[in-house]
Amino acid sequence: MKINVAILSVFVLSFCIVFSQKKKSLVNFGHLEHLTEEIRFAEEQVGIVHVYANFPTYEWVEAKGSDTEGIACVDDAARAVVLYLRHFELRKDTLSLAKAKLLLRFVMKMQTDDGMFYNFIQADHSINRDGKTSYKSFGWWAARGVWCFGLGYRVMKLVDPPFADELERRIQRTFPHIDTLLFKYSRTITHGTFKSPQWLLYEEAADATTELLLGLTEYYSASGDKYVKGHIKGLCEGLILMQDGDFRTFPYGLHRSWRTLWHMWGNSQTQALAFAGVVLNDRRLLKSAEKEARSFYSRLLIEGFMKEMDVAKPGTRKDYEQIAYGIRPMAIGLIRLYEATKKEEYLKMAGLAASWFVGNNVLGERMYHPATGRCFDGITDSVTVNKNSGAESTIEALMTILEVERYPQAEKYLQYRKVKSGSRLRHVYAVFQNDAGDELTLVVDLKQSWLLVLEGEKSKAFLEKVK
Repeated sequence: MKINVAILSVFVLSFCIVFSQKKKSLVNFGHLEHLTEEIRFAEEQVGIVHVYANFPTYEWVEAKGSDTEGIACVDDAARAVVLYLRHFELRKDTLSLAKAKLLLRFVMKMQTDDGMFYNFIQADHSINRDGKTSYKSFGWWAARGVWCFGLGYRVMKLVDPPFADELERRIQRTFPHIDTLLFKYSRTITHGTFKSPQWLLYEEAADATTELLLGLTEYYSASGDKYVKGHIKGLCEGLILMQDGDFRTFPYGLHRSWRTLWHMWGNSQTQALAFAGVVLNDRRLLKSAEKEARSFYSRLLIEGFMKEMDVAKPGTRKDYEQIAYGIRPMAIGLIRLYEATKKEEYLKMAGLAASWFVGNNVLGERMYHPATGRCFDGITDSVTVNKNSGAESTIEALMTILEVERYPQAEKYLQYRKVKSGSRLRHVYAVFQNDAGDELTLVVDLKQSWLLVLEGEKSKAFLEKVK
């Protein structure tokens, strides 16, 4: 059966942003609610999110990789928890809080007594204990579990303290595993000229570690636990070690994902470092996040999004597949940077990044549809959209739109499209316009090592100069 919960009566967080009811939001939970089911699991009512729904009917589809994975997983339930809790914070929606609690119950049931996590459940609601994407471990799905527990703790501490206490115990179960990671602190491994830490998840997985960091930082922001502060600082140091290049030098300040590989999906280093930099009051973390945003994110917006590349082999860029999970880290990372620095160019860039969902992409296709709440599963190649709409794409799109809509300075640029790009000896740039002809020019100034966001007469003057 679909989740059907009564609207709860709760205290509203004091720092919630007041949202005008007159404004029509693009956020539509319709498809996510279609994917969601309430079940009896391990002697408790919980919420799950079905993994896949395929075009054209969008009925539930079981996940199958090299072996049968199952019908629902921690990965997507945890994502949905983060989305619903943020919706509760920002829109005062108590129904979203209730949905988050049911999904949290599922994630809690998938954590073992030793702090690790399983990922998938099968159609008969048994746990998949042996699958390659489900076995008990402290990796990707554990990181997402900690993320939703950390945010859950911060929110529930104010509205449901007993539930917060339960989440805190779950978070603390993971500390021995994080201690094991950080036992290798300062140990590195070299791949050619590129150095990587050995104290991240899977030793060198900066991408997975970012989601663990987001959860630990949420927890620390509400608990003030100095022990966790040390965990956060140590993991952040690992991310910074995997940052290479600058404005002029390839790979332009990006944070590598794994060894020498960079991929766009799930690479949330800017988001995690900007958030941790604010919470820990650590300017060095913010500086690393800004470096990636200004010198690398700017180039992605100018030159076009991609799937991945091996930074040890320049020219190995692969453009496809492009997915929602690649857009969210970039767009929300830029928003977190704005919140840390108050530099409005980050909001403008966030809006341009998120405009991928509404047509500013290589195919000019709307990927997210507010009328249904569906987000297509990706751009497969230069001519093909994958019109399936699974949990990951749906939730990542909703997360992004929810955060972008908070700020008119970002939301405005959802309607912009890239109409021109170019390069000169000194500049790399792209021009974006909306239907009314309003224009924004994004410029990387190689001589000054600076980012310019030009509008109005300044944009016109620049374009006249580079003719």
